[in-house]
Amino acid sequence: MKSTCAALVFAVLLGMGGCATGGTAGNESLATELSSKPDSAANMVPAGFGSLRQDEIAVRLEAPGLVLRAVPLDEGIIRLLTPDSYRVLRELQESNRPRIADILRRNGGRPPALWYVSFFGLDPDTRFSPLDLVITSGGRDFRAIDVIPLSTGWGEQRLRQRETQSAIYIFDGEIDTDHPLIVRFLNERNDSWEQTLQRIERERALVRARAGRAEK
Repeated sequence: MKSTCAALVFAVLLGMGGCATGGTAGNESLATELSSKPDSAANMVPAGFGSLRQDEIAVRLEAPGLVLRAVPLDEGIIRLLTPDSYRVLRELQESNRPRIADILRRNGGRPPALWYVSFFGLDPDTRFSPLDLVITSGGRDFRAIDVIPLSTGWGEQRLRQRETQSAIYIFDGEIDTDHPLIVRFLNERNDSWEQTLQRIERERALVRARAGRAEK
């Protein structure tokens, strides 16, 4: 089942087909084609009813000279954000769609787990290695299979004070954001995702309630 879903997702991503119908076909297919878990429909809620801020679903780490912030781009999670935040993250993925498609093609078309990662400089001159970011999920360690830079100067791997460098990280889709995970960078780690999941589940119930009232 998963392999079939992966093939369908990849086909849509490359513009070769899709399953959505009606006037919102483009938006609805895009909402699922980049999801790391295309077959977990149980967690999908209507977009436009969320109230969470990005910081409420972000994993934050402070390492020497910098602050790292990682936000999962799982569709079932970002739909819980405020409409403006959701729109920004969707447009971020859409604007990089051809590059993501190329990476997926080279990776055999397997559905990925996408994360938006930013580094903020605390000191005047801080070097960082982007691939030192590791996510542990289900007892396995995952490093990005590729990175799409979003800011100029990313390749320098250097931060000035109060400068932000950001990128989309592409991981193996086996990262499961529905269960506790650990984010590590250098010697720092953050295992607070279990608490974040509680916030996500509460908001998911609230979104369903808001959407239900809007339909009446």
